[in-house]
Amino acid sequence: MAVVVAVDTSAGPEIGYLPLVSLGPAFAGLVGGWRRTVLIGVLALLLCTALAQYNRLLGDPRGYTAMFSVVGVTAAALAAVRMRQAREAELASVRSIAEVAQRVLLRPVPLVAGKLRIALSYTSAVAEARIGGDLYEVVTSPVGVRVIIGDVQGKGLEAVETAAVVLGAFREAAYDEPNLQAVGERVERALDRHLPSEKFVTAIMAEIGDEPTVTLLNYGHPAPLAVKIDGDTHLLEPPARALPLGLGVHGTAPPQPHVHPFSPGDQILFYTDGVTEACNAQGVFYPLTTCAPLLADTDAESALTAVRQDLIDHVRGPLQDDAAMLLLRYRQDDTA
Repeated sequence: MAVVVAVDTSAGPEIGYLPLVSLGPAFAGLVGGWRRTVLIGVLALLLCTALAQYNRLLGDPRGYTAMFSVVGVTAAALAAVRMRQAREAELASVRSIAEVAQRVLLRPVPLVAGKLRIALSYTSAVAEARIGGDLYEVVTSPVGVRVIIGDVQGKGLEAVETAAVVLGAFREAAYDEPNLQAVGERVERALDRHLPSEKFVTAIMAEIGDEPTVTLLNYGHPAPLAVKIDGDTHLLEPPARALPLGLGVHGTAPPQPHVHPFSPGDQILFYTDGVTEACNAQGVFYPLTTCAPLLADTDAESALTAVRQDLIDHVRGPLQDDAAMLLLRYRQDDTA
């Protein structure tokens, strides 16, 4: 409105810019409340009256038309404010409910479990969302710490519902079952009951007990990255490939558990394909196997944060898929 007044007074009475004063209340309705909109509307009407006097249009129909336009735009802006505030209140309520649902589905993992330090990084490909097709969980059971990380085929609400089925079954089975194969069978049966035949979930389960070893059960998921205390880095590949969860109805052999050394000071990085398939502008995938130096930080969370930042720097843009990383660090002592 100040610009309109300046231009109108500079151009002289011959050129009238009176109707443009109504832009003030129009924009006020987009960003402010009803009080601010009324205040701007009154100010616009006063400016319009003053300019009409300056342009000698105060008794002219054009002057009255300009003032009526200010009043009309202000009234329309007030109606827009009311509708906008109602939508904002509804959106705030939906977000609050979604926040609760997110916390129930993907609970925060413990920072310490048994002999492990644990850190988590989850980046959703959907703006302002914290859950998607990736899933994870850490359960402390009578036989040790059991972990799952997985990736549901597809996106949207169906993927979230499938993730809920997997996590619910795993949380129950991980505490009750005597071995990791039995846990996998329980999750498989749960998916057979709830999952459409064309859907599947790639996942990897792990168990760390009293021995300095880790037992893995891989359902078609990317192999985790092992970083030894001496700096040696390698992928913990399964002895044979197996189908993902949800495809057991095809009668193929289930995955076989494979055991690897896991000693104090060692680390294992579990991840989903949103990490390894993240591309930069040149189409180069993120080189996960070269991130071992970033995991040297004594704090597990800081180390994983450095890997996440390196991933974002590699892509230089928004991720195209959900990216979850779960770092297990075998403690060297009570403070490591």
